[in-house]
Amino acid sequence: MELEVLRPSELSAERVARWSELQAADIVLDSPFLSPQWARAVERAQGKGPHDFRVVVARHDGRDVAFLPLRAGAMTALPVGAPMCDYQGVIAQAGVEVDARAMVRAAGVQRYDFSCMLESQAAFAPYARGRDLIHVVDLRNGYEAYAAERKAAGSGALKDCDKKRRKIEREVGEIRFSAFSRSKAIFDQLVAWKSAQFQSTGQTDIFKAGWTRRLIGDLFESRDPDFGATLFTLHFGEDLAAAHLHIHGRRTLHGWLIAHDHRFDRYSPGLLLFQDILRWMDETPYQRLDLGPGDYQFKRSLANSGQWVTYGFVGGAAAPAALLREAAYGVRAALEAMPLGKVSELPGKAMRRLDVIRSLS
Repeated sequence: MELEVLRPSELSAERVARWSELQAADIVLDSPFLSPQWARAVERAQGKGPHDFRVVVARHDGRDVAFLPLRAGAMTALPVGAPMCDYQGVIAQAGVEVDARAMVRAAGVQRYDFSCMLESQAAFAPYARGRDLIHVVDLRNGYEAYAAERKAAGSGALKDCDKKRRKIEREVGEIRFSAFSRSKAIFDQLVAWKSAQFQSTGQTDIFKAGWTRRLIGDLFESRDPDFGATLFTLHFGEDLAAAHLHIHGRRTLHGWLIAHDHRFDRYSPGLLLFQDILRWMDETPYQRLDLGPGDYQFKRSLANSGQWVTYGFVGGAAAPAALLREAAYGVRAALEAMPLGKVSELPGKAMRRLDVIRSLS
């Protein structure tokens, strides 16, 4: 198998089409974060800097059979668009086995760190250091079948939503839902809400890096039916109660940036907006609503499916950058095994925070 390395912007139309063809063959790969459009959009938004966007292309018998996008620095690589990239993986032809370490070497780096690698990717399984579950709503049978299944499973979330709607209409006003809103004012309000949320919770404000703001703005302006970001809104009377910016592929919506007006906390406006989106999806090509990373109660109550992802790294056994990461994971594993309560979580949190800072630079 031959390996070739190109920038996303250097991919020919035929290669972009081939990448999209491989993606379309498997619903698990339908995530917009695994598309060639995502890699190209991030490359445009970040521009030139101390990094280089690369796509490692595997070829067999003169045909492209796998694509691995990454952002490379001097010695290490990260997923394209991290920390805003909720899935990573090799987009490969069914039955094709790739060598993850060989692909990383071909990219010219000592180490590739991943955070949300599809667990089904056998090439990266030996390098995983842990796993997380991402909650997903499967709507292939329609909203009514989904709602009945959730009720049978013992989830009362949708019934509670219906009660809250009646309460809102009595106490606040009419509820209005909008899909594919093009309101720049609401888009800006959503970003302001998210920035305030990051600050209040002590998280890194990802929007302080100029490229992240350019990226979401570019995707919001996209009119590509197979890729982009779309704004959903919920109003109570004349007031904006909640807004979601979801990124989409051909058949999947992915919950990306979600926020609401805290004056309406008791009505759970974000959850009501999710319910409206799920109902709206019945009339669209979208079959899945991916709720994104984070094990929150509202996601567990809505989800009827899930996607396992892993975190870890790929690197040469004797490479200095790989040895450093190995040592960090060793410290993390040792502390996490100790009964020290929240202290045990500190190394993992520190590693994740540093990775976010590295990604935003």
